[in-house]
Amino acid sequence: MKFSENWLRTFVNPSLSSERLAHVLTMAGIEVESVESVAATFNKVVVAEVCSVKSHPSADRLKVCQVKANQQADLLQIVCGAPNVSEGMRVPCALIGANLPGIQIKSAKLRGIESEGMLCSAKELGLAEIADGLLVLPEDAPVGKDFRSYFSLDDRIFTLSLTPNRADCLSVLGVAREVAAITASELIPLESPATLVDIQDVLDVHIMAPEACPLYCGRVIKGIDINARIPLWMTQRLERSGIRSINPIVDITNYILLETGQPLHSFDLNKINGSIQVRYAKSGEKITLLNDNIVNLTPDMLIIADESKPLALAGIMGGLDSSVTDGTVDIFLESAFFMPSIISGKSFQLGFISDSAYRFERGVDFAATHDFIDRASYLIQTICGGQAGPIVEKRYQLPARSPIQVRRTRIQRILGIELDVQQIKTYFQRLKFKFLEIDGSFTVTPPSYRFDLTIEEDLIEELARIYGYDRIPAHYPQARMAMLPAIENIRPVEQIKQSLVNRDYQEVINYAFVDANWELDFAGNDTPIKLVNPLASQMGVMRSTLVGGLIANLQFNLNRKQSRVRIFEIGRCFIRSTEIDCVQIEKLAGLIYGDIVPEQWGIPARSADFYDIKGDIENLCGNSAILFKKISHPALHPGKSAQIIIADNSIGWLGELHPKWQKKFDLQKNTVLFEINLEHLLPQAIHVTKEISKFPPVQRDIAIIVDNDINVQTLLSCMNEEKSPTVIDIALFDIYRGKGMENNKKSLAFRILLQDTEKTLTDIEVDSEVLKLIKILENRFCATLRNG
Repeated sequence: MKFSENWLRTFVNPSLSSERLAHVLTMAGIEVESVESVAATFNKVVVAEVCSVKSHPSADRLKVCQVKANQQADLLQIVCGAPNVSEGMRVPCALIGANLPGIQIKSAKLRGIESEGMLCSAKELGLAEIADGLLVLPEDAPVGKDFRSYFSLDDRIFTLSLTPNRADCLSVLGVAREVAAITASELIPLESPATLVDIQDVLDVHIMAPEACPLYCGRVIKGIDINARIPLWMTQRLERSGIRSINPIVDITNYILLETGQPLHSFDLNKINGSIQVRYAKSGEKITLLNDNIVNLTPDMLIIADESKPLALAGIMGGLDSSVTDGTVDIFLESAFFMPSIISGKSFQLGFISDSAYRFERGVDFAATHDFIDRASYLIQTICGGQAGPIVEKRYQLPARSPIQVRRTRIQRILGIELDVQQIKTYFQRLKFKFLEIDGSFTVTPPSYRFDLTIEEDLIEELARIYGYDRIPAHYPQARMAMLPAIENIRPVEQIKQSLVNRDYQEVINYAFVDANWELDFAGNDTPIKLVNPLASQMGVMRSTLVGGLIANLQFNLNRKQSRVRIFEIGRCFIRSTEIDCVQIEKLAGLIYGDIVPEQWGIPARSADFYDIKGDIENLCGNSAILFKKISHPALHPGKSAQIIIADNSIGWLGELHPKWQKKFDLQKNTVLFEINLEHLLPQAIHVTKEISKFPPVQRDIAIIVDNDINVQTLLSCMNEEKSPTVIDIALFDIYRGKGMENNKKSLAFRILLQDTEKTLTDIEVDSEVLKLIKILENRFCATLRNG
């Protein structure tokens, strides 16, 4: 929405600068996108009359003009090269010393002839980008008057960026109402003398769709002068609103549209056959619009028609065949109210947007439809002459303006400010709202031009706008802060994720819908839970393991030349519990592939293996006692896989991917992975602080020979169960098989650490404790002490 500030100030003129007025409007919710000057700065340009024009004696294209630039008799001699310069015309004239955009006017000789100024085009004054000749002024332009003042060039153009709900501000009058309410200024009402009814000619109007067009006004005006000159003030207001002049009748209807927000349309009366009909289109009907678009009408389109053909798309655009042209003498002027729901979306459907449709689909002031056609008729008669007939009006059920109740207590609660009853009354009066107040409760009837007011909060917003958003204090939210209890024996999932990220893993998220082959390969699940309506054939079942998704992620990365991959996922898996039901289990799975560290000079390259991921899991489990036992799993290598046990509960597994799956998925290096039930991983043992001994520890190493099939973990568990408190740690540090060892035997070396909190251990005490452990191994596992 663009309009002239001078035009706005003819309705309301607060004592505010242009910049301050723009700020006040924006702060009230009517965003001013820009404020631009109409013209560049220049001075010493006056209205002048060309008294005579003679050819230049030395240049065919130049003319020597005698110009009257003031009310005195003195004439200026000015050499001009404009093709349209002629005797008697009135044009802007830049005097000696004038500063134009990029030009300074000085006394000069052109081909030997003295020139005392310059006759100006619109381009030279910065009013247009191109110009064919001098800017021709009206014949009654006052000679000698400052051109900036005469042409209102100190005006500014306001451009608004309105929200869709504020259709009432799509006019200068509507914006003026807002300014008057916001600034408590006087609103000068729109007034014009009543149109004289000179003739009794009327057109019959038949409303065949009253639910779509509940109000229609029309008037015949005959004998107009289509070549009449539009007044300069109207031309300027139209141009500064971005509308070009077409002919006097179209210009006047466009002017009323911008001034009041009411779209009007004029038909050439002699092109109408019989009566006017407002109806829905029939299948097969066509119309050529004013923009030359040929539209195939559909039964959901409301049209204005005569007895033989469509004349216009109601509320959107008129038809070319019935339009006002240079030969028009008699017109039929239309002003109507069309329901927004009927117009909404139609112009978008047709591929263009018209000013009329933009307003009708948001709602126009149906209470002033009659008055606005009367004002347009007055302007037509004033400018173009003609004789007007009576207004034919058809009125049906118009939109109800239901009263809205707004409570003072609710206002205070939402806005956080105290408004007394008198303040609220004052604000409603400034907004021109009709209201009734009883004990602090207001019943407000929205005006006909405010379609956006429907609920109590809408009116509270209006009060806030008029009070001033910037005056409402900003109260910082207050809340009582308290430390939430932290459960020490349960870890948050975020902590588990962070632990893996710290060990160079990256999180992935996959679909829970997977390929049925994945379930068979990686989980041995030949009866997965099938989807009734899968997204795709390869997403036909619910996953019971996260492995398939991780392998797919690995392939994706390898295909993009990523040779080192470390990823994990936390997600739900779905296990069938009965024929018609399933249980959901949250699982954590991880995968490593490629070198254990990125390629570098300081550490030799080595592919990740079983023990690397085992170390990651031990780190993940923290201080919980964790055991690993051999396991057989369909996804894993038979000899390089293990079960993960915490507190006698199997919580998951780890191992290298089975060679057949390595081959199937074309994986060149060993792929190591794990999967854990998340609920068993969340509990953690609470760390109990132990007394720190000030006495030195004692270390002893023992090497024993046992059968190959005896598990090291079994030996460690047994020794830890039977050890005394002075034995603080037992760890395996060497395994030997080979020369000097029987085929079915292996040598295991353990490091034993002993320490007391009350004294320094003697050799006799240390040897006694070590001997006890050796005896345990000998008695339970037939172990023998290795010599040498």
